[in-house]
Amino acid sequence: MGNIVNSYRDFCEQPKNSNIRLSFPAVCFVWQIAMIILFGVFVRYNPESDAHWPEYRRMKNFTDLENDFYFRYPSFQDVHVMIFVGFGFLMTFLKRYSFGAVGFNFLIAAFGIQWALLMQGWFHSLDYNDGKIKIGVENLINADFCVAGCLIAYGAVLGKVSPVQLLVLTLFGVTLFAVEEFIIISVLHAKDAGGSMVIHAFGGYYGLSISWVLYRPNLGKSKHMNGSVYHSDVFAMIGTLFLWMFWPSFNSAICNHGDGQHRAAINTYLSLASTVLTTYAISSLWEKTGKLDMVHIQNSTLAGGVAVGTAAEFMLMPYGSLIVGFFCGLISTLGYIYFTPFLEKHLKIQDTCGIHNLHALPGALGGVVGAITAAAASTTVYGEEGFRGIFDFNRVAPVQGGYQAAALCVAIVFGIGGGIFVGCILKLPIWGDVADENCFDDEFYWEVRGSVTFNTQRSIWTHFPQKTKHWETQKYIVFTFDIYKKRGLSVACEMQKKK
Repeated sequence: MGNIVNSYRDFCEQPKNSNIRLSFPAVCFVWQIAMIILFGVFVRYNPESDAHWPEYRRMKNFTDLENDFYFRYPSFQDVHVMIFVGFGFLMTFLKRYSFGAVGFNFLIAAFGIQWALLMQGWFHSLDYNDGKIKIGVENLINADFCVAGCLIAYGAVLGKVSPVQLLVLTLFGVTLFAVEEFIIISVLHAKDAGGSMVIHAFGGYYGLSISWVLYRPNLGKSKHMNGSVYHSDVFAMIGTLFLWMFWPSFNSAICNHGDGQHRAAINTYLSLASTVLTTYAISSLWEKTGKLDMVHIQNSTLAGGVAVGTAAEFMLMPYGSLIVGFFCGLISTLGYIYFTPFLEKHLKIQDTCGIHNLHALPGALGGVVGAITAAAASTTVYGEEGFRGIFDFNRVAPVQGGYQAAALCVAIVFGIGGGIFVGCILKLPIWGDVADENCFDDEFYWEVRGSVTFNTQRSIWTHFPQKTKHWETQKYIVFTFDIYKKRGLSVACEMQKKK
């Protein structure tokens, strides 16, 4: 066993080649062709999206207005915007990794929703009469939820992995998500409308575990790139506002029509509002001059939506939602101040986006809130029919609370265990990830036009006559250049007087 571990370690320490010209297109083509084949074999429209809907409607005595599309599609579009715009722009805070943030977010989501429709379909939407997966608009929402877990994990390794690694991360992440979701929802019969446990706790600990395995001891070489500038923080704030506005739709999208969906939107709305004020207060208190930190405002203001997810459709009461948001804003902001440095220094977890504070910890808190709220439920508060409608299972409230707690444990175990396993696969030096000194820079995977980066600046004294090197002592010359493909050498020369 020791020989195997040593061989693996030696293999992982081999030099890395970041050229993905062949491997990346090959993986994309192979996996997309596989999706086409699998969809052709297994996936069909469900009755509400099939052309036989008029006959089905007459047989069931339905009207067109009862088609699930009219109830779910507005929420689906809101969730879709969160996945492709909200998550993508939230990660554009890095000064030189905006292409990678939005572009690779797009890549992960586009591949992930296809694989999620299959994986979740085999567990939840398989018609055993013909062996086909029947999909409709609710399947599209659940596929977006599944992808959200992978995008959360991406936040932990942002700027440090290749697009091939991200596709592998998504392949395994969606698979693990589908299994843990089936156990939590269908086996334990736990409730998690907004995905505090299934999405956020799982995705957070999945990403943190991968980051732990992929620890880069020399990441300090690219420390100058691991930060923001004024305009990148503004772009990231766009993502924050999109997520903040649409989070009530996210938490209520798959709730029961009527009061459950209505209540989930209200609870999320109030929790988010409470979180904002707490975050601003803690951020200002922490800074000696009372100034606000944009990192806190971009991220911790969203934590209330995460924490209220499990209990979103419960009778949490409006004041209860405000309390959840208050404490979540407090914990999340303090997490960015204290937990993130602690994780990197002592646990060797390099969490680029701070997903521990926005997703993992608030997700776990949301699971606890859900367990307590479920255990305290009563027919006095819910009514007989309302109680059965919310929990969908014939259990007494304390027992349901215990199953809710067990569901949280399942999500965390799948996240940590799955992350360590996938991290060991991604650590192999075959995926085209960059060296430590080249992290957080778009230049290595994207065509970046018209810019000079830290990695392309070099001395060009040798390109000038010898007398240039011995200029007057009162002046100095700063030379930088940018190499453009097929354009030769572009030189910028600036002369300044020494003060």
